[in-house]
Amino acid sequence: MSLKFGTSGLRGLSEDLKGEPSFVYAKAFALYLFNSGLAQPGDKLLIGRDFRESSPEVAANCIGALQQAGLQPIDCGTVPTPALAHYGLKLKAASLMITGSHIPADRNGIKFYRPDGEIGKSDETAIAAAAELVRADRGALKFLPGEGADGSAEATDLFLARNKALLKVGSLTGLRIGVYQHSTVARDMLVDVLGSYGADVVPLGRSETFIPVDTEAVSPESIRLMQAWAREHGLDAIVSADGDGDRPLVADETGLPLRGDLLGLITALFLGADTVVTPVTSNSGIEAAGDYRVVRTRVGSPFVIAGMEEARGAGAAAIVGFEANGGTLTGSDFQVNGAAFAALPTRDCFLPILAVLSRAAEDKVSLSALSKTFALPVAAADRLENFATERSAALMAYLRGSAGNLARFLKPIGEAAHTSDIDGLRVTLKDGRVIHFRPSGNAPEMRCYVEAKTEEDAAKLLEAGLAEIRNFKA
Repeated sequence: MSLKFGTSGLRGLSEDLKGEPSFVYAKAFALYLFNSGLAQPGDKLLIGRDFRESSPEVAANCIGALQQAGLQPIDCGTVPTPALAHYGLKLKAASLMITGSHIPADRNGIKFYRPDGEIGKSDETAIAAAAELVRADRGALKFLPGEGADGSAEATDLFLARNKALLKVGSLTGLRIGVYQHSTVARDMLVDVLGSYGADVVPLGRSETFIPVDTEAVSPESIRLMQAWAREHGLDAIVSADGDGDRPLVADETGLPLRGDLLGLITALFLGADTVVTPVTSNSGIEAAGDYRVVRTRVGSPFVIAGMEEARGAGAAAIVGFEANGGTLTGSDFQVNGAAFAALPTRDCFLPILAVLSRAAEDKVSLSALSKTFALPVAAADRLENFATERSAALMAYLRGSAGNLARFLKPIGEAAHTSDIDGLRVTLKDGRVIHFRPSGNAPEMRCYVEAKTEEDAAKLLEAGLAEIRNFKA
């Protein structure tokens, strides 16, 4: 069985999640909510899903399990994860999002939300333990899919209203913006929201089959598509999102993507944050790019959320979190455009997209020029897919085993000055370059992140790092 909790929710092969397993985990979530005092029989619980082929079946299984547990499932349909979470906070209702996010189409997952927001690591442990209890009580396990009441219009309208009030009227007038729609559940909302601010919106690349778009490691094929569209349509920007709409993709007027952590940084400045919470994989130049305190965490929204909660407990009043994939969270309320902008402590693609486009429009500069105004090291990242988790574990054990092992591995690349073991292994080389090795928490993939002074140096370092990973013999 491939199912396990990763950096954000339960993930695994679609075939392993369909049928009884999804039913078990949904019933376990209900049991966890009851035992924790977070819900009681008769309460509403929201369900959303992405466009993966397996998602409707998994959603129906979860609805059936929740009904048997005594909850009232509300089917919100194909909505972005932040829209579902926002609706849940409004209703003070727990929710489940059926999505594999950016990972390959043969995989899927479930994201769990308490009535007060996304679950943490201790909640994951409790849900997994509840799942074992559900499996053990075979007599009470009556697998039967179900249908919930329709809540899609309410979830969509509430999230649209939130995003259409963020900027001033006409803020994006004069901008011609492409929306790479592919199979993201955010595709129609993005067109609607951008158009509401006066942008000339060009929908592009809509697909009825699922396309896994990773905003942290944009594929060469996606970049070539965006470059061609930028030339063909005379675009000022292209925006998109991953499968469930919680990670943004913003490309400049040439079709080249902006780094996700740069999007998060610009969003923090847009909101006037006094505290920024971000994983160790985000750009090392963030500390010097604004007047705020920076808290570094492990990779994954649960860790960022925990960091935001700690910051709030320490007295921070304006808290923004973001990951290197661009997904941006707000850990406090803000006043924006003369109105309250409520905290949404889960990843969101809409806020950073709007913040970056409005900054470029206000400064009257292109996105490529805007990105150069921030004195950040040049960063790049990529992944090796179908890299067995056992092989990743062996590689990380080898690198951490001794200074000699690390030196031998890095010999074609450079000499290590110091390392960080917060998540994966992040190595600062003696010449100031940075290379970071980290297994994915969601899929059999090995990721490599680098920083250097120039794009050419970053590309060379990334290529060298991936080559060493690829050649590693367990």
